[in-house]
Amino acid sequence: MEITARALNRATLGRQLLLRRESLGTVDAVRRVVALQAQHAASPYVALWNRLAGFAPAELDAAFADRAVVKATLMRITLHAVHAEDYQGFREAMEPTLYGSRLGYRFAAAGLTPADAHELLPGLLSFAERPRTAAEMEAWLEERLGVEKKAGAWWGLKGYAPLHHAVTGGPWSFGWRPSFRAARTGALSARGREISPEALRSLLLRYLEGFGPASVADMAQFAMVQRTPIRQALRALDGAAEELQGPDGAALFDLPGAPRPPADTPAPPRLMAMWDSILLAYADRGRVIPPDYRRVVIRNNGDVLPTLLVDGYVAGVWRPVDGGIEATAFHELPPAVWDGLAAEARSLTALLADRDPRPYSRYDHWWAKLSGAQVRVLPG
Repeated sequence: MEITARALNRATLGRQLLLRRESLGTVDAVRRVVALQAQHAASPYVALWNRLAGFAPAELDAAFADRAVVKATLMRITLHAVHAEDYQGFREAMEPTLYGSRLGYRFAAAGLTPADAHELLPGLLSFAERPRTAAEMEAWLEERLGVEKKAGAWWGLKGYAPLHHAVTGGPWSFGWRPSFRAARTGALSARGREISPEALRSLLLRYLEGFGPASVADMAQFAMVQRTPIRQALRALDGAAEELQGPDGAALFDLPGAPRPPADTPAPPRLMAMWDSILLAYADRGRVIPPDYRRVVIRNNGDVLPTLLVDGYVAGVWRPVDGGIEATAFHELPPAVWDGLAAEARSLTALLADRDPRPYSRYDHWWAKLSGAQVRVLPG
């Protein structure tokens, strides 16, 4: 079966609840979309506002507080919010990547080895049975390793250890100074660099649920796992995934019977969060971001700006300003689209007003480097 580029776009939007706002509870929605990028504390809230009818931010507050949704370092070695029941399996699949990235050169530069990390982990996790600040975690390490090694040890362990970010309060549950808490997992894994085939297969199936159809390269990008083990995991799925032909003839994989909306399905305008998952979950970013706009939206340092989504594709960026939402369109948009964006801006401004009217203001410097065909302030 062949699938067009536009049909791929609509499949992504459908799986990610972006063709229409769905009437789902917050915890169930997080499970449906698999993982929400959470580098910025506001982004999971804006992401769910885009996806849910009548989204109540207090529901996500409660989910984080109850640990029904957890925030942790996972895929692509970055912060994600995931359903609590997904966390352990995702971490097991990611362990070799986390091991290599966090217990490698910089950890060794502090005079430490992976064996040191595994010796420290049980005590560190016991100490973190209740929330601990980064300063408290470093002080714990200093008592055991000395002042010279504590910073390097904590840099490695805060990404490698099974730790959740603990709720600290503030407008978006987590502030700029994080606290940490031991994850609710079973026995500690000692796999290190060894991949868990079972965990990787489970992660790929969950990925296809939320982001399929996808290529091997897409799956490798999402998880930051090498392509060879992904190919091996796909072969071992034994009928749990089917192969399709993508628009460029490349092999794509998906779950049999998974929903794939028609290519002409209408896609409403949206004001997407910074680092929204649909912008980063694929090697082929052209599924959602036109190639000419990729370098504008994804900055060299990794910042991914909040975007306008028009007819399913990135068409510009937005930021809150006095009086509403400033929308910068990269090409001319018709009046009906501006009307749709204005309605979204009114709703988003109301959401932000109750929390933090300017959540992304520290990134305003990027706007000095932008040029757009149309710039409008959409009243709040």
